[in-house]
Amino acid sequence: MLKWAAAILILAAGGYLVFIFNWSYSDGDRAGYLQKFSHKGWLCKTYEGELAMTTVPGVAPVIWTFSVKMWDDPLAQRINGLLGKKVVLHYQELRYLPSTCFGDTPYFVDGVKAAE
Repeated sequence: MLKWAAAILILAAGGYLVFIFNWSYSDGDRAGYLQKFSHKGWLCKTYEGELAMTTVPGVAPVIWTFSVKMWDDPLAQRINGLLGKKVVLHYQELRYLPSTCFGDTPYFVDGVKAAE
């Protein structure tokens, strides 16, 4: 009986994660200057970054923090190569993740392109 309960609990947790990672609360694009990008964490290494979004030159930028899904190393390398440049990031907002092991923010970037 205990084995069945454990198996059902593991399947339910796995199903929850599959659902959360494949259904986003919102998605969209953000444009700005990529000012910080790091690979951090003690146990779970995640990619975290900051995008400085400016509306008018001379006005203090709004800083938007984001994460990259931990298994997307090629995307992280592309983002790191654009550090300091103006970029457009496509993101998904994933809410109710069970821990920060997947990323420090609810915003997960899944695409990047350099802006002119």
